[in-house]
Amino acid sequence: MKVSIITSCFNRRQTIGQTIESVAAQDYPRIEHIVVDGASTDGSVDVIAGYRDRKMVDKMVSEPDSGMYEAINKGIRMATGDVVGLLHSDDFFVDSRVVSDIVALFRATGADVVYGNGLYVDAADTSRVVRNWVSGRYRRWKVRLGWLPLHPTVYIRRDVLMRLGLYDESYRVASDSDFLVRCLYENRLHVEYLNRYFVKMRMGGLSTGGASRSSVWREDVRMYRSHGFWGVPEKLLKMGWKVPQYIDAKLRARFRDD
Repeated sequence: MKVSIITSCFNRRQTIGQTIESVAAQDYPRIEHIVVDGASTDGSVDVIAGYRDRKMVDKMVSEPDSGMYEAINKGIRMATGDVVGLLHSDDFFVDSRVVSDIVALFRATGADVVYGNGLYVDAADTSRVVRNWVSGRYRRWKVRLGWLPLHPTVYIRRDVLMRLGLYDESYRVASDSDFLVRCLYENRLHVEYLNRYFVKMRMGGLSTGGASRSSVWREDVRMYRSHGFWGVPEKLLKMGWKVPQYIDAKLRARFRDD
């Protein structure tokens, strides 16, 4: 089973190297790493090209795009793996066995989708956890109540992905949620939860630092309504699912400091 990992990048010279190295450090041998850069101007392209020359990146492209979701769609179209996953340019795998464990669950269960847990960490100190996202077990009714797994932990069979359709580029920040609602609510897929951490994600990315709260609110409400939901109640419930993540992270930090 071949796994395609897509990394979208724009002006991330300081972090893209760690992202690439964390993919290269995986002990699973059949990984295709695709990096799609949006014509960065800060030297990111040179960093990526250096790893490409060292055979640590399989495919790369650098050209202007309309944002992260267009970049992801480009990567999906380039992908040749049986399974597709994402690793953003601010993020990195928590250890070298993540992909091996994901593949093992796909093989054991015949799943269409596998997802897990992730940690939001401080951008300057990646050992400091800001949000502890334990996704929990999938139930279709939970999606109707605002629950979604952490998007960068979601791996999906490529044939299923192509059948469902790519990311909706009309959204700036809500296309990942739209995609997950399609996968987990509108379609009856075989979904499996792997209760382990996949990624560490630096706070300050597009959905956490690059858009105003009001624009995120409007997009999420529009997204939910496009699926026949009420909109505002689901958005509020979605926010509610996040509260325990922050509380858990604060408790962990307090116990660590003590």
